[in-house]
Amino acid sequence: MEVQWVVVQPPRPGPPHAAMALTLSILMGVWCTQALEMSVGKIPFLEAVNGSTVILPCTYSSCIGIKNLYFNWQFNDNGTMQRVCESVIASEGVVPDVHIFRERVEFVGKNRDNNISILLSNITFEDGGQYTCFGRNPKEKDRNHSAVFNLIVVDELRVVDNTLTIIIASAVGGAIAFLMGFMLLKNLTLFVLAKMEEKNKECLVTSSGIDNTENGVPGSKADSKPTPKKK
Repeated sequence: MEVQWVVVQPPRPGPPHAAMALTLSILMGVWCTQALEMSVGKIPFLEAVNGSTVILPCTYSSCIGIKNLYFNWQFNDNGTMQRVCESVIASEGVVPDVHIFRERVEFVGKNRDNNISILLSNITFEDGGQYTCFGRNPKEKDRNHSAVFNLIVVDELRVVDNTLTIIIASAVGGAIAFLMGFMLLKNLTLFVLAKMEEKNKECLVTSSGIDNTENGVPGSKADSKPTPKKK
């Protein structure tokens, strides 16, 4: 019998550039998750009364930290971007020297908790519009990001009519109270009926025992006689 041997060749390694591409993709993914991000909060707008003082919020974040972070605030004046303020933050925790380009503006962030918010005092209708908070981080190869905050200036704040909400809440609350009262009454009624039925059963048993005794029914006390003694 002739035995044939089969030689299996091991798989050849892929080209070097494929491994390099995979490594580069992983590094790019990690780098993207560490990118600079500017945020104006979960509610990116504010409605304020003419003549009041407001704070325009903005914070920055970066997983790998900052170095010479450049930031500015800009105001969109009918399509033309006007600088409100700008500065460079050397490193974490350093209070920046902010240059102000607009009246009634004050930098209040002080870089605490990565806060670079500004304050607008005695606002007018001309102050209403879009404000952009921009940042650029050289430590992330000049990665930049921006966030927009809308300021709405009004004569007076609108009064929200909660009549419908109150009516709906009252109706729902009344329905729940009625249902709870109905269930309580139902359980109480069932309990009373059960007690009455139990009492009736006891009365029937007692009455049956009395009748058998008085009428001399076989097996009752009236028929019981002493057993005669044997002589």
